[in-house]
Amino acid sequence: MSFIGKAWKVIVGIKDALVLVFMLLFFLALFSILSATPNPGQVRDGALYIDLSGYVVEERAAVDPLSALLSGQAPPIEHQARDLVRALDAAAGDERIKAVVIDMTAFAGGGQVHLQAIGEAMDRVRQTEKPVLTYAIGYGDDHMHLAAHASEVWADPLGGALIAGPGGSNLYYAELLDRLNINTRVYRVGEFKSAVEPYILNGPSDAARENLAGLYGALWEEWQANVKKARPSLELARVTSDPVAWVEASSGDLAKAALEAGLVDQLGDRVQFGTRVAEIAGDDSWSTKPGAYAMSELTPYLADIGTGEASSSNEIAVITVAGVIVDGDAGPGSAGGTRIADLLDDAIGDDDIKGLVVRVNSPGGSVLASEEIRRAVERYRAKDIPVAISFANVAASGGYWVATAGDRIFAQPETITGSIGVFAVLPTFEDAAAEIGVNADGYRTTPLSGQPDLIAGLSPEVDAILQAGVTDTYSDFLGIVGEARGMTTEQVDAVAQGRVWDGGTAMQKRLVDQFGGMEEALAWVAGQAGLEENDWRTRYLGASEANYNSLIRQLVSSAATPAATTRGGDLFAVAAQRRNLVLGQLTRDAQRLAGTQGIQAYCLECPIETRPISGSETRSLIELFGVWFGR
Repeated sequence: MSFIGKAWKVIVGIKDALVLVFMLLFFLALFSILSATPNPGQVRDGALYIDLSGYVVEERAAVDPLSALLSGQAPPIEHQARDLVRALDAAAGDERIKAVVIDMTAFAGGGQVHLQAIGEAMDRVRQTEKPVLTYAIGYGDDHMHLAAHASEVWADPLGGALIAGPGGSNLYYAELLDRLNINTRVYRVGEFKSAVEPYILNGPSDAARENLAGLYGALWEEWQANVKKARPSLELARVTSDPVAWVEASSGDLAKAALEAGLVDQLGDRVQFGTRVAEIAGDDSWSTKPGAYAMSELTPYLADIGTGEASSSNEIAVITVAGVIVDGDAGPGSAGGTRIADLLDDAIGDDDIKGLVVRVNSPGGSVLASEEIRRAVERYRAKDIPVAISFANVAASGGYWVATAGDRIFAQPETITGSIGVFAVLPTFEDAAAEIGVNADGYRTTPLSGQPDLIAGLSPEVDAILQAGVTDTYSDFLGIVGEARGMTTEQVDAVAQGRVWDGGTAMQKRLVDQFGGMEEALAWVAGQAGLEENDWRTRYLGASEANYNSLIRQLVSSAATPAATTRGGDLFAVAAQRRNLVLGQLTRDAQRLAGTQGIQAYCLECPIETRPISGSETRSLIELFGVWFGR
């Protein structure tokens, strides 16, 4: 009995200990969730401080904590462009806010359309005679796109600024694949459909180079026009025409060169910058740190101001198609066709919804997923609900496929669109297999038996059928564009062939109806629905973010190394950071070759919202190349 009694005591002790541990974990989780929830009570008189570390995006990606912890790297911080604009517009009329401070020390970039919208919101703040100040170690193109709209631009004396202009290089793998004896079978329609060229060429074709020159030339002109209008004193021609002479004139001191050319207004460290802000916004009574000033951070400020919309029951729904369009439930951050179609179908029976705006920021992707979204949007039009399409930075290929379901398309001059063309890529390994002594053979009842055979190779009949399928899909693409735009198939084909256009040229080519952003698209839908100006509100479908999302980011960020691309630094640090971006491109290109399903409507020339490669993706890349090289 004494043994049983002692065992019972041990069991009870273990039970009590487990209960205590679970209670502690519960209260810790509860405290963490409450701590992570934005607190409007933190807003006070002073400056609105916007830490722009990370990326400006259309839609934040969901955080996968397990993947982030396993990779040992925190996910990049993402700021939705509409949140930044909303905060700036509120600050313009908020008596508590004396100035706006935008810290771009670890800013990693954003698209031209988003940055221009934020810059215009900065202008509206300045129009109320409230200063807008920016600070960074080094300024690049995207930094300057915003900083040009500031009252005062500060840079660290060890930093500086450089303007590079759009463009750069892609990676091409034809020679590598040839050495590996991998046969890349390409099926495409469109002279300018260059998304397959990395797998079959060692550089861009003449047609692709011509397309890139026209596109980037137009984007560069728009960037210069916007920046020079916002900051007339900037000696942009001097900075870009002969950058070596410009830097050497300041003996290699990039900060001094930036100051003399009007890229920045003041040089100073963070303490000196903070002292200047304190002169405007007041001292920080809560801190004795050098350079501290009274301020409210962005997240609690957004929670404090709310949406600022009318309380009307009339709603205009907004669905976001952001990122590469893929089959299934992927997203947010990527555009899963099934997820987006389900969100649309779930809301279509709501009588409060009087109109729909489809916000597109995508280089395209799966044709099947693009069509799934398009059909879901068409169901709104079938119910006589007005539909507007609003293009952000990129709305091309599959993104344009989706747009054909709208009544009216809005874009900006800086929008990248078009790329009406389709392709498919299928690698086969018959040569690689033969080299290591593997042969595939058997009995076939028809020319299609066992096809497509990636080891034995494709039969001529399958090859012809696959190309016929791609050609037919292109014809379908031309047909839906022609019907939507009131153009003949021949007229669409003349502006299609995979060619990519800037927003201004797309307007001339009848691919876009009107210049404007989300505000113009919403106003148009409200007018078509017969809604009064202050008698409707916006409802973003699927946009409710779980309260624990910010908690996950905090926990992961505290346990993992910050993403390399979200750290500040000089030009050498920036060069080192680009290593991760190149690895990311390698991974995405390899996955597109080896893992893509079905016919694709994807735009190679279109920049996507770049993010650094994760640890799990690095492992996938190593495994993929290990298979290829380890034969």
